[in-house]
Amino acid sequence: MLQAFNSVKEIYYLILAIVGVPVNDIDPGPSPIGMLHVKKLAVNLLAIVILTHGKCGLSTCTTRYLVAMATADLLVIISEVIVARVRYYYFPRSFLDITYACGVNTFLRRAATDCSVWFTVAFSFDRCVAICCQKLSRKYCTGKNAAVVLSTTGTLLCFKNIAHYFSQEPVEVINNVPWGCTIKPSYFTNPIWVGFDWFDTALTPFIPFALILLLNALRVKHILVASRVRKALRGQSKGENQSDPEMESRRKSVILLLTISGSFILLWLVYVVHFFYYSTTGSNVVEYHDGLYIFSQVGYMLLNLSCCTNTFIYGVTQSKFREQIKKALKYPVTSISQLMNK
Repeated sequence: MLQAFNSVKEIYYLILAIVGVPVNDIDPGPSPIGMLHVKKLAVNLLAIVILTHGKCGLSTCTTRYLVAMATADLLVIISEVIVARVRYYYFPRSFLDITYACGVNTFLRRAATDCSVWFTVAFSFDRCVAICCQKLSRKYCTGKNAAVVLSTTGTLLCFKNIAHYFSQEPVEVINNVPWGCTIKPSYFTNPIWVGFDWFDTALTPFIPFALILLLNALRVKHILVASRVRKALRGQSKGENQSDPEMESRRKSVILLLTISGSFILLWLVYVVHFFYYSTTGSNVVEYHDGLYIFSQVGYMLLNLSCCTNTFIYGVTQSKFREQIKKALKYPVTSISQLMNK
């Protein structure tokens, strides 16, 4: 059973890498979404290009948050899925196994994962302010503030994750060259490292879990109250069917936000449940039976999947985003067709 699961896991990460990175080739030249000098356009990279172009009907503030989230997700796919997982399964021995390179990638994938999570929290807070605090939103929900929040958050998280580089030690030394990465034994016994581990785990994902649930509850409550008031004012409480552009706009924004937040919670849930079990029982991977080991690995698989879902969520919930994707994907075909006609 375990051998079959490991085979499935190898194929899963390979598919995730293929979906997360190269999906299409676009030649340089004029196109419906601008001059795209891009080769091997990624799913997340496609989202970044389209959102940056600004034709999805979103505000500058929202666009910057979505671009930052897509960028962080792309970095997770590269550092975690491709370099750490796929390379390990299909290219088990390379210069990336040198301890220094391995330590750098450990830092990168930890920092990218933290940024992906906390950019989602920052976006949720921004939308909560926009919906629940109209006066404050005029000052806070701006493109400039979004840039400051994202850059500050990203910088602090990168500084925090430098510690992960120093938590690694080589597995073996061959010809004076350290190979492999493993966590130092002192990481589990030294009070400073133990405290850092708890802080690291609380920062991602427990505090984000709590914040996202709280922010979503506040938004839903505010929208339900506002909806009843607007319906009463517009006479809809008496059965009149009148369109309300303001509520329709809010509805679309909330659908996008709740879908992204809900996806985050569901895909991290297995990992969180496993962490609680690990913490309360004091178990370790060596003591796991096959079923529990599979459960823990499924948690990591879903965690990595969360870095590919936001682009698809944009496509499902945003009609203008879907239109831009269709234009981008049709462009190579139309270009080849026009070239052949000439």
